[in-house]
Amino acid sequence: MSAVEGISPGLSLPGLSPLTTVRTWAGEAPRASAALVSRQQWERRFRVRLRTSDTAIVAVACAFATVRVTASGAVAPVPYSAVAIALATGTLWLVALMLFNTRSASVVGSGSVEYARVAHATGLAFGLLAIMFVVFEWGGIRAQLFTALPLGTLALLLSRWAWRRWLVAQRAEGRFASRTVVVGSRDDVEYAIRTLGPAGQLGYLVVGVALLEGTGERVSVDGVDYPAMHGEDAVLRAAEIYESDTIVVASQPAGDPTYVKRLSWSLEGTAAELVISSRLADVAGPRMSLRPVEGMPLIHVKIPTFEGASFYVKRALDILVSATALLAFAPVAAVIALAIKTNDGGPVFFRQARVGRDGHEFAMLKFRTMRVDAESELAALLARNEGSGPLFKLKQDPRVTRVGQILRRFSLDEVPQFWNVLRGDMSVVGPRPPLPAEVTAYDGTVFRRLYIKPGITGPWQVGGRSDLSWEESVRLDLRYVENWTVMTDLVLMWRTAKVMVTPEGAY
Repeated sequence: MSAVEGISPGLSLPGLSPLTTVRTWAGEAPRASAALVSRQQWERRFRVRLRTSDTAIVAVACAFATVRVTASGAVAPVPYSAVAIALATGTLWLVALMLFNTRSASVVGSGSVEYARVAHATGLAFGLLAIMFVVFEWGGIRAQLFTALPLGTLALLLSRWAWRRWLVAQRAEGRFASRTVVVGSRDDVEYAIRTLGPAGQLGYLVVGVALLEGTGERVSVDGVDYPAMHGEDAVLRAAEIYESDTIVVASQPAGDPTYVKRLSWSLEGTAAELVISSRLADVAGPRMSLRPVEGMPLIHVKIPTFEGASFYVKRALDILVSATALLAFAPVAAVIALAIKTNDGGPVFFRQARVGRDGHEFAMLKFRTMRVDAESELAALLARNEGSGPLFKLKQDPRVTRVGQILRRFSLDEVPQFWNVLRGDMSVVGPRPPLPAEVTAYDGTVFRRLYIKPGITGPWQVGGRSDLSWEESVRLDLRYVENWTVMTDLVLMWRTAKVMVTPEGAY
């Protein structure tokens, strides 16, 4: 290694005279760029916001539980022990939220991992608290378990959801998003940009492209043009010119296994992270894990299973949600039934054959939204089909009644399907239930949609419904079939409620 020697007259260090020769080795550590510093600052500010709201919620939940147990007289005459237990509970809770990295920049803003970590951290904290209750039988702990736990957990999840809405709004304005350069071949770059989504709502605001092959000054994706650079140093030039803090590698040069390593070294001090994109993650993402073996990173993909304990949990959730929904919607259902009957005197319900798990047919229930003779008119309308793939859809279907238009717009026609869920034909969340005629047009890949029960809602319901292309609908369903979790189901249920209030693509 070479060295650079120089005279520093103004330098005075212990044991060295002002004229001592100072030797400086050339391997100077890189310094953070302005873009990297800016990213670190907004991440730090957002974590402070989350930490403040979490602390406030935990404090209020524990204090409320303490007031409740004190007022009931369970801890008397002086509630010092209840206050001490509340402080211990709050501290344990906040420490668990920190240890589970619930405020990590890698999980906030999108996906269900953030919610899952909050729930797991809360469960651990109160699990330890329950052990203390069994061992010491302190009266104040019971109040924390049965009051602070449910109220605090719900408030934390609602708070994270509210902060996520705020973050999405900020990202739509170009703030609080990683300025991203995508590198790779043109096809892979276009796929990565399309997956990252528009306007940085998923946390990645694409500001430029570095192409490893091909020509052209721009890359166009869904009508948006992105400036492109070429050459061996295209990534470094793009990172500097566009002030990016994240580099997404959509593909790398063939026959160059050290490309990513050398790229990461050259980006030190310029970017915060190097993201490796893989089309494998489109379906297998949640089942993927990275395990280094002797310095070689191995990507493990767990083979999906379609039975076992997790499916029993899903069934229990289905029974609970469907029974609750049927009871809650009973008054509304009576009004809807009266409106349908008054409109044309026909039957209230419409039964249609659909294909469920493992190809078994069942009769799916819906509130009738079309004229009684709608099925006989279908053949005359096939030429006007606006649906994609084997689906038949018309935005202005003449067979839909006036009452049916309202029911379809707000998805109220699907409420009777909760009875199908209670019977076990369907699930609350799952792939879209297909018609038998659609299934006959399936190829070997699309048949995988039938590996689990179809759902009243699913990724297709919150992702655009009838506005989705056939290919996009299949992609969303297959990804759900192989990667669903209970937390994912809960998130999709929550998002479905929002879609019902502000419907898009429903007709």
